[in-house]
Amino acid sequence: MNFIESILPNAAGIPDEFIEATIETLYMSIWTAVLGFILGLALGIWLVLTQPNGLKANAAIYGILDKLVNIFRSIPFVIMIALLVNVTRFIAGTSIGTTAAIVPLVVATVPFYARQIQNALVEVNPGVIEAAQAMGLSTGDIVFRVYLKEALPGIIRVSALSIINVIGLTAMAGTIGGGGLGNLAITRGYNRFQTDVTIVSTIIILIIVFISQAIADRLVKKVEH
Repeated sequence: MNFIESILPNAAGIPDEFIEATIETLYMSIWTAVLGFILGLALGIWLVLTQPNGLKANAAIYGILDKLVNIFRSIPFVIMIALLVNVTRFIAGTSIGTTAAIVPLVVATVPFYARQIQNALVEVNPGVIEAAQAMGLSTGDIVFRVYLKEALPGIIRVSALSIINVIGLTAMAGTIGGGGLGNLAITRGYNRFQTDVTIVSTIIILIIVFISQAIADRLVKKVEH
């Protein structure tokens, strides 16, 4: 214990703050993942269905969705938070804190995840889609029984990538009052020149990322075998 206190003098004195910050980071990450992935999956499916040669090809709808995804993906997250401050306050009742941070986090995650889903679904063998159509399957059946089933390993991989992106965004949200490990790293570590607090916060974030990636890798192996 004395050794830890000697190399991490500031971090060793605030274990409760690290626990609270970790819980806040997980809270933001999980809720963002659930909401963002549901909406992103739906949007990604619509992009695939309405794209040229899609099952429901529609140039107008695809053009609108494609441009919206590109626009929202291009907006830096910090600016996104500022742009959505009134929307966040309306939905969450406040623009500061972990719950409030979920609103811009979801808005930033949906277009990123939707594009990843689109890329995963277009990898499905067109011949399999044509065979399903020849069998008389409805669009809904093809989506759930063919697209999502055939692309499941790819979907898990892009979900892992998106989770890592979400965790990174939560850290960024923390730097402007969103709570979590990012907030702790800045308010305690950076502003008070307690470098060891920043280092420990970073290590915890990396551990969460590694665990998420390990779970995804295991799921992919199960699905592929």
